[in-house]
Amino acid sequence: MDDPAFQVIVLGPTGGPKEDAVTGLLVRSTSTSWSKSSVVAVDAGTLLAGIVRILDRTLTTDKEGRAVVNEGPFVGLQLPCKTSHANAAYIFREVIASVLITHPHLDHMSGLAINTPIVEASNGPKTVAGLPSAISAMKYHMFNDIIWPNLSDEDGGAGLITYQRLVEGGNPRFGRGESRGYVRACEGLVTKCLSVSHGRCKQRYDAESGRHHRIGSAVFPDQMVMSNARNLSIDQSDGAMYSPARSPHIGPGLGATPSKDTANWGVVESSAFFIRDDSTGKEIIIFGDIEPDSISLEPRNKRVWEIAAPKIVNGSLRAIFIECSYNDAIDDETLYGHLCPRHLIAELLVLASKVEEARPDHKQKGQRRRGRSSKRKRKDSDTADYAREQPVSPHSTRQVTTHLAKPRDNNGNVNDKFPTSGNRTSVSTQTPDGGKDDDNHGNENDDALMTDRPESRRSNAQKSRLVEIDGEPEDEIEHDGETGLSRQSVQWTDLETGPPPLAGFKVFIIHVKDTLIDGPHPSERILEELRAQSEEAGLGCEFHVPFQGEGILI
Repeated sequence: MDDPAFQVIVLGPTGGPKEDAVTGLLVRSTSTSWSKSSVVAVDAGTLLAGIVRILDRTLTTDKEGRAVVNEGPFVGLQLPCKTSHANAAYIFREVIASVLITHPHLDHMSGLAINTPIVEASNGPKTVAGLPSAISAMKYHMFNDIIWPNLSDEDGGAGLITYQRLVEGGNPRFGRGESRGYVRACEGLVTKCLSVSHGRCKQRYDAESGRHHRIGSAVFPDQMVMSNARNLSIDQSDGAMYSPARSPHIGPGLGATPSKDTANWGVVESSAFFIRDDSTGKEIIIFGDIEPDSISLEPRNKRVWEIAAPKIVNGSLRAIFIECSYNDAIDDETLYGHLCPRHLIAELLVLASKVEEARPDHKQKGQRRRGRSSKRKRKDSDTADYAREQPVSPHSTRQVTTHLAKPRDNNGNVNDKFPTSGNRTSVSTQTPDGGKDDDNHGNENDDALMTDRPESRRSNAQKSRLVEIDGEPEDEIEHDGETGLSRQSVQWTDLETGPPPLAGFKVFIIHVKDTLIDGPHPSERILEELRAQSEEAGLGCEFHVPFQGEGILI
């Protein structure tokens, strides 16, 4: 087992409704030893308050009255002040280099707005990075001297934050080899950002421009027309930045003719950050809010999985942090751009199929299958081409012949044949009081220093995972429009001779919506459903729900 390359500190693991635990993560490379600018924040619904909460539980003083942290996720960090509040401000100013915003919803950026005034001139402006659509929304709808003071260094603002508009898909001018396209996030870490879809919204008609504009678009002619004096820090020389091939979210339906029902709807844009450790080449992915491709107006997740799959095969991609807001009792119509277990499993099936394709021996093993399905195969290296072939309607009408699992009803009832909870796994976590946690993470070894990869439980049903459609296997994952359940049409490696496609891969579930009612936390049922359906599908991945204040070594 390799040494951990990342430490992820969970400041806010939920999607609300409590405002003190909404989305916010800190990430650092373990090779940097808490140096200045060695941490990057990913989303900032919870930021300074989350740091204070951890320090309140773990900070002690030595004989000279100096602050010491001997336990919890900040262990080893040298702090200059005596109190938790003062040291939290120091961490925000000095240790956190930048803030990556996946999308501009309040539960992902409210902490940033409230916390920014403590930035001092001597530290320089805090970098806030995201796709142009996210930066545009923050600039014109948050830091606009109306909702909140203009604290940016644009348009005569206070200069406490500086916007970094990221090139969607990575900037090819930066990096070499496997790091090509990545830009600096903090000391020891680089990142690149891909757009994903997060539900739909009505397009707005702007009388001045005479056009409908899609909320969340990375092209903002509406702002340019209405506010010509506002200069956007965009690299205009990179013409590919807004081309359909580079930015699949540009254009109404990616060439598809909008239906009458969808013509006035636009897609809300979110993003996924690939974060790479410079020292080891290891990576993690942190997703913002995301919806399943099967019901999206603009499916974009497949492109992320295509990039991620080879990294899983070569061992560089260790984990993803992805939302699963609701359990399977929810209908597709009320997901509002989020995931539930059945849809997350369907997305992971796509990832698993891409992992199989990326394996070195896939070409030899797949000759017979490819010959049989050559008429159906298409090149999908260009996400725009893929999207053009998909129906604009959010539902698929083809019937599913094989379901992974059946969702529960509102009372939690499930079919008797529904499989039991999946593997219990061991993950290195640091609780706010410095101890190890083993509740819903499934830790079995309190002395574990990092994640291990226990053997997956293998049922007879899992030993062969070829699902045939119309008598022969297909090359795509398809979805049932009514239930969102998926069918698997790629032949996994036989479990008698090899591991499951996602064996040992770690999936950390964030953005769980708390119901604030008596009984178990919603994450418990979500975790049970995910593990059961993953076991039924034979994926082999490990699911964990981090808690607030936890430090995770990956």
